[in-house]
Amino acid sequence: MNTYRQSFFIAVVVLLFFFGLSELNIAQVNYNQRDDKYRLLGLKRAKELFEVARKEFDRSKELYNKKLISETEYDRAKGVFSDAEVNYQQSLLAVLFEAQFVSVEQAVKYQTKDGVKHIRLKLANTSGDTEEFRKLINIEDELFRSLQPDVIHNVYVSISNNENSIISQPYEAKINELKYGQPQTIDFKLLQDLDAVMVNIIYGNGASRSMKIYLQKDQSQNIVVVQSQQFSQEGELGKTATYDLTLELFSGVSNTFSLEVVNLPQQINRYFRDPSSSARLSQFKFMENVNTRSAALDISLPDRPSDEIKMDKAISFYVLVIPYERAGELKGLHSKQWTHEEIEKLNVGYVKLELVPRGKGRLLVKAPQLFYSVKSNEKVVASIELVNEGTRRLDNVEVKLDVPLNWLKNVSPAIIKSLEIGEEKRIELEVTPPDDIAVGRYEMRIRTTSLSDNQPVTADDKTITIEIQSEANVFGTILVVLLILGIITGIVIFGIKLSRK
Repeated sequence: MNTYRQSFFIAVVVLLFFFGLSELNIAQVNYNQRDDKYRLLGLKRAKELFEVARKEFDRSKELYNKKLISETEYDRAKGVFSDAEVNYQQSLLAVLFEAQFVSVEQAVKYQTKDGVKHIRLKLANTSGDTEEFRKLINIEDELFRSLQPDVIHNVYVSISNNENSIISQPYEAKINELKYGQPQTIDFKLLQDLDAVMVNIIYGNGASRSMKIYLQKDQSQNIVVVQSQQFSQEGELGKTATYDLTLELFSGVSNTFSLEVVNLPQQINRYFRDPSSSARLSQFKFMENVNTRSAALDISLPDRPSDEIKMDKAISFYVLVIPYERAGELKGLHSKQWTHEEIEKLNVGYVKLELVPRGKGRLLVKAPQLFYSVKSNEKVVASIELVNEGTRRLDNVEVKLDVPLNWLKNVSPAIIKSLEIGEEKRIELEVTPPDDIAVGRYEMRIRTTSLSDNQPVTADDKTITIEIQSEANVFGTILVVLLILGIITGIVIFGIKLSRK
């Protein structure tokens, strides 16, 4: 009886074993090509097949140990189990890598005290932030747990501009582990000041993601950062120099600010204006969602240097951007010279600018008479005045005369060593026509050259017209007069004689 029961049990187990293999084989064949597209469903399918294969393998192992199945049958069950296990692991890895997702929670732009712009980037692992993935995390599987589905390994992050050039330092940052629910912050130094940048994220599996992000401004600083590309300029006396200013808001408290200039001599006029409308500004306001705007500072220099405004000596001054609510607190800014440390302590936005007064000589030729009429044997003596109407001394002032051929000329003095601002010098000109000069009109040109700060300066040329008159014939004139007098006398005598007859 016992032998009969034992034989019946073995027969049932064998039938179940073959039935199980048959079921497993059917399951293996029942592969759905959409598993590659819907990887989560593919994972569920692979997991079910893996569980079936594992049970069958355990059963086969028990039968094999009891010598109830052959070694070939045991190896077959083991192979099926191994294949199912590999398929399950592949599906699991595919889902894990597909579900990796890193989000940018914050991208805040700020400026350090040394004026360097930075970006503070806060990245979060949002891979597990789906209901299906949360269910996957609950899978009690040693392999699944060892893969750490809530951790993304080896995340590489970089910042680039629209031309795909990396503009950050470091050029690329690496996050070794980014756990779900534990965001990490990376600080980049900006090599190019932009308001919108590309954030490039490369995952450990080679997948990448790029997104263009408009940067937030660090509102905790409560300041307006001022920059000027033309921070140092040369300004010619009597003219205006313009500084372009870029104002960037880093404040969540104030949006209205006033503009001030300190450490600039009172003789220099200054005013702010809107570059687009040319309207003068003393205060300005950042509109909603606008954190950057432009302004211009016009500096008008006097015509002459002074003790405060010395030629070629740089003048350093500051542009301050003061919150409206602090304007009353900072009255009397122009009553003193501010040091850099004092400006720092004001805790307002500022930029240091520099102006180098420059001058340029301007030569003017004054000629009181430009037309002369002389006899052919006479010389022409003329004079001109040279005046420096510029804002810098003129050196090596030279006067040249272009006269007709064979004419003689003399310029005294031909060269003036220097001509100070506003100074006048008289030049004597003497020209002598040749002996065989014909009657008519001739022209001579006056040219001048000089140097101002080693730059050539010339005045407008002057042209003098000389009329040569013919010489008077005194003997012929007397002869004509005597002849006329003789004729008149003869007529008178003839008339008297005729009246007596």
